[in-house]
Amino acid sequence: MGAYAALVLAGGAARRMRGVDKPARTVGGRPMRDRVLAAVADADPRILVGPPAPVPAGVRVTREEPPGGGPVAATAAGLALLDAGTPVVALLAADLPLLTRAAVGGLLDRLDADHDGVCYVDDDGRRQTLCGVWRVAPLRAALDRLAADRRGPAAALAGAPIRALLAGLRVGEVPWSGAGPPPWFDCDTDEDVRQAEEWTR
Repeated sequence: MGAYAALVLAGGAARRMRGVDKPARTVGGRPMRDRVLAAVADADPRILVGPPAPVPAGVRVTREEPPGGGPVAATAAGLALLDAGTPVVALLAADLPLLTRAAVGGLLDRLDADHDGVCYVDDDGRRQTLCGVWRVAPLRAALDRLAADRRGPAAALAGAPIRALLAGLRVGEVPWSGAGPPPWFDCDTDEDVRQAEEWTR
């Protein structure tokens, strides 16, 4: 797989962490969002969707409409910044501190003509949809369909679950077979952050 873009979604409310700026929480001495952005350092462009934040050079920042509108609204905001010819996009949560370039490469390698996108699945078979790569054209079409179903413009996507966006797409499921902890491990609680810290030592 050649060129790809990356959208890192950082606008969640972090309710189980009392509303803190979760992507700014550090793991291994680095904010989680920076660790995710580093895992897609070869993507062009890299777009962070969420509140204004310090980011590495070259990373663009945008905001979903309305702010805090959820992952589908954030996906729409990020896709709006991609050139029409962008073929593939990595769609990633900003709280995946164990994500690596190798793990992203594993997804890109598995994206074939039979699928609109691929994502990791956990040991229980649950899709980790915000740790995946997707063809841009079918993803845009899915957004348009979902907005039409909800009878409104892009702002109508607020609150829509990511599974509703991906429901009509051909999704390939990729089990994690690499060494080390799973790259899709997300940090929703303080205990999750402590576990991630243990794994990065």
